[in-house]
Amino acid sequence: MRLALGAALVAILAIGTAAADEIESREFAVVGTWGNLTNWSLHESRLWGDVLPTASGGKITANAKPYTELGLSGYEVVKLLKLGAYDAVHALTTYTSQDSPALEGIDLAGVFQDMDTYRRALQAYRPIIERELKNKYDAELVMLYTFPSQMLWCKLGDAEDGSLASLAGKKIRTYSTSLGDFIEGLGAAAVTLSFAEVVPALEKGVADCGITGTGPAYNAKWWQVVTHNIQIRLGYAATFMAVNGDTWSSLSEATRTVIRESAARVENEIWDSIKQLDETALACNASGPCPWGEVGGMTPVAPSSADQAKLKDIVENFVLKRFAERCGRACAEEWNATMGDIAGLKAPL
Repeated sequence: MRLALGAALVAILAIGTAAADEIESREFAVVGTWGNLTNWSLHESRLWGDVLPTASGGKITANAKPYTELGLSGYEVVKLLKLGAYDAVHALTTYTSQDSPALEGIDLAGVFQDMDTYRRALQAYRPIIERELKNKYDAELVMLYTFPSQMLWCKLGDAEDGSLASLAGKKIRTYSTSLGDFIEGLGAAAVTLSFAEVVPALEKGVADCGITGTGPAYNAKWWQVVTHNIQIRLGYAATFMAVNGDTWSSLSEATRTVIRESAARVENEIWDSIKQLDETALACNASGPCPWGEVGGMTPVAPSSADQAKLKDIVENFVLKRFAERCGRACAEEWNATMGDIAGLKAPL
C-alpha cells in the first residue's frame, strides 16, 4: 500500500510539474474598472498583480491599469479588446450592449431586489453572455461578477419626500438603455453621463438625481452634493472580464487553466464581499456607523407600498416591454427561461 501511495504521489507531482512547465511566460495588457472604486482596488488589481503571478510561479504578469488612469469611460473597452489593443478587459455588460441587446438582459432595471436571487439568475444567464461576447466581440468570457446595488441618489428640496411619484419631471443620470426605460416610466428625463461627470452635473443642476452603486456613491463623495438615497435596487452593474479571442487561442491549455482557476477564486471573493460592502455603504452614506471615514448624512428613503406597486408597473410596462422589443422574440424567450424564471417575471413576446 505504501508503495502504491508513493507511486500515486509521484504521478500527481509529475502532472503538476508538467502543467507548470507548460505555463507560458506572458505579460498581459489589461484594463480594469474605476481606480477609485473597490472592485479595482481590492479585487481586479489583485488578480493581475498577485493572484495570477503567484499561481503561475511568476510566469503570468500584467500591465494592468484602470479606466481612470487610462482616461477611458468604460463604454469603449470591449471594442478596443476586439481590435487587439488589450489582451483582457473588465467591463460592464450594460456599457457594451450596443451590438448585442442580449447582453443588456443580465441587468434590467428594477427586476431583482435582493443580491442572492440576482446571483442565481446571473449564473443561469451566463452561457448567453459567453456566446454573445464570443460572437460579437471575439472575446472569451472568464469572470462574471457585480458592483454593489444600484440606487437613486437625489438632490431634493425640503418639501420633497423621495417617493417614486415625486421624481416625475426630474433629470436623472443614467448609463444604460434599461435604466433609461425605467426613468421614462417615472415620467422623468434621462441624462446620459459617464461616472466621472456626475458630481459636477449634480452641482450645476444639469442633473437632479443619479443612479450608481452604494459603494461608488460613497467613495466618489456623491453625499456632498445629494440629499436623499432612494433605496430601490435598480440593478447591480454586472461586470465581466474577457480575454481577446486571438490572445486566448494562442495560450497553452495549462495557461488558460491557471487563468480560469485564479479568476474563479477572485470572482467568488467579490460576490462574498459585495453583500457586506452594500450594507456598510448604505450606513456610510446615511448616519453611520462608518468604518471608512466621514458619514454622508443623506436621508435614506425606504420604498412604500405605493413605491413597490409603481416599481412593478414600470418593470413590466417599460423595462421588460422595451427590452423585448429591442432584443426580439428568441432573445426574450431565452431571458424568460433563465433570469425571468428566477425573477418570476416574463418579457412579453
